Amino acid sequence: MRGRILLLVAAPVLLVLIGFAVPLAVLLRQVAEDSAVSAATTQAQALTPAVAAGDRAVLVPTVQDADARDASDVSVFLGDGTVLGAPAPLSPVVRLGLLGTSAQTDAHGGRELVFAVSGAAGGNAAIRVFVPDAELTRGVTRSWLLLGGLSLVLTAGGLLLADRLARSLVDATTDLSEVSGQLARGDLSARADPGAPAELGVVAGALNGLAGRIAELLREERENVADLAHRVRTPLTALRLDAEALRDPDEGARISAGVDGVQRAVTGAIEQARRRGGGTLRSADAAAVVAERVEFWRVLAEDTDRAVTTTLAAGPLPVACAPGDLEACVDAVLGNVFAHTPDGTAFEVELSPRAGGGARIVVVDHGAGLPPGADPTSRGVSGGGSTGLGLDIARRTAEQAGGALTLSSPPGAGLRVELELAAPVA
Repeated sequence: MRGRILLLVAAPVLLVLIGFAVPLAVLLRQVAEDSAVSAATTQAQALTPAVAAGDRAVLVPTVQDADARDASDVSVFLGDGTVLGAPAPLSPVVRLGLLGTSAQTDAHGGRELVFAVSGAAGGNAAIRVFVPDAELTRGVTRSWLLLGGLSLVLTAGGLLLADRLARSLVDATTDLSEVSGQLARGDLSARADPGAPAELGVVAGALNGLAGRIAELLREERENVADLAHRVRTPLTALRLDAEALRDPDEGARISAGVDGVQRAVTGAIEQARRRGGGTLRSADAAAVVAERVEFWRVLAEDTDRAVTTTLAAGPLPVACAPGDLEACVDAVLGNVFAHTPDGTAFEVELSPRAGGGARIVVVDHGAGLPPGADPTSRGVSGGGSTGLGLDIARRTAEQAGGALTLSSPPGAGLRVELELAAPVA
């Protein structure tokens, strides 16, 4: 951006300077030529009275003095063929002067000026003044150098001012970009400089307002989650007391385990709301979490006559996911099997290491599979009367862990859910 602004300023400055300097340079050269020709004309006019009088005793020293005084060669051609002053050839222009016609022309090495003197003693005479090129261009080179130097100074000054302006704009834009990146990474305390030039200051103020609004919304969300969690804990405590009061110990233990699972989910929601924007490293052992959650769901599978086949790799298998999030993810996938397949439907769970680190979790049921055109990962969309959040939670957890969620319906099976979880990065 800075280079483009400099180019945008340099182009018109150069065009203006070229449009000003080139005609001025031509004019300076023309003025120098006119000055030299004018001086030669004055010199010839000063000799005209002496040439017209024809007194050679006066004319000879006068012509010699004029020739020696100036850089121009001065010659006088008399009617009898005598040449006074600097030696010079009888050129066509001199012949015209002897015939009574004054003229001038460019010659080799300079300019030849001839002035006719009519009525001189002995016939017409001609005064020839040869102005060399050095006189025609005297001072032109110096003037051109001054003009070029002035053009360079003006160009450098314009570029310097443009650079200062561009630097302020670029610095303000870079600041906006850095603040936007910090906000995107979760640092909601980052603020842009509202004193940035022109419209960038307006954008900075709007960005600061947006950051403040996001921080306020997150604060309200955390407070709402905390309030909800507090409200849920009371009935959960009551359920745990009821479970402990049951006469059947196994039934009480099963209900208590369910209450503990809900309690963990509520605690995980609170922790997730609190660490939003914290940027802390998250890691969990997929082998331990998957094994624990499979055992939890195995009890319900036995009650509903479902055969469970597990192939679980030995741990540890660290993945870039918080333990609570991974538990919720596995529960969502396994719960989807129980929610959308009839009792007695078998399912398989496989856990294996992932190439490059991390883990792969595959859950395959033997139900009806995906209906045509269905997308169960769409948030809030469900064809089974549920909230439509289960597989969407699994998808978001996988993506946040650097992986992905893949759904398919292989032949001979129902729905195949494959979760890719990347390894944690320090």
